[in-house]
Amino acid sequence: MSKGFTLWFTGLSGAGKSTLAQAVADELLERGMKVEILDGDVVRTNLSKGLGFSKEDRDINIRRIGFVCHLLTRNDVVAIAAAISPYREIRDENRRLVGRFVEVYCKCPMETLRERDVKGLYAKAEAGEIPNFTGVSDPYEEPLNPEVVVETDLETVEESAAKIIRTLELMGYIPVSEADADYTEDEEEKIKERLKALGYI
Repeated sequence: MSKGFTLWFTGLSGAGKSTLAQAVADELLERGMKVEILDGDVVRTNLSKGLGFSKEDRDINIRRIGFVCHLLTRNDVVAIAAAISPYREIRDENRRLVGRFVEVYCKCPMETLRERDVKGLYAKAEAGEIPNFTGVSDPYEEPLNPEVVVETDLETVEESAAKIIRTLELMGYIPVSEADADYTEDEEEKIKERLKALGYI
């Protein structure tokens, strides 16, 4: 039986966290694993209803997601969290709580995020209509040593998902698949170099 772990997607609004979380979840489900997705927007509607966007409320929200991930992980479920989670300290706190924790940084430049923003949230935030908006009027602290960095303005969803899946294989968190990979030998070397630097292999 495979052991559980938490895959934590962090990044600014519109960086592709939810899309990638679903793509990776679909692949893991195909491989027969138990998977649950905790999407930031869905969690706010259900688990964190009534919380605002102050630093304190954001921290409570991310701690709640982390606690649920912790429960799922220890029961041999793959917990996939997709939440902006802007503060490094709380992400690291969740890492310590969960243990088997893989951080995926969805990196994307602001100009691309604005282009993708169908709801116009960035424009409203820049006009002062939305207070405490991460990346505009509220800080976003990039991860210092994430296990995976996906550049969602440069990579397709398939390429980013393949990079995440291969990282999980090399870490020994999921069995290695014999299927043809969506990444190059050069990309494989980059994944291995990152994991070596972090002390996994």
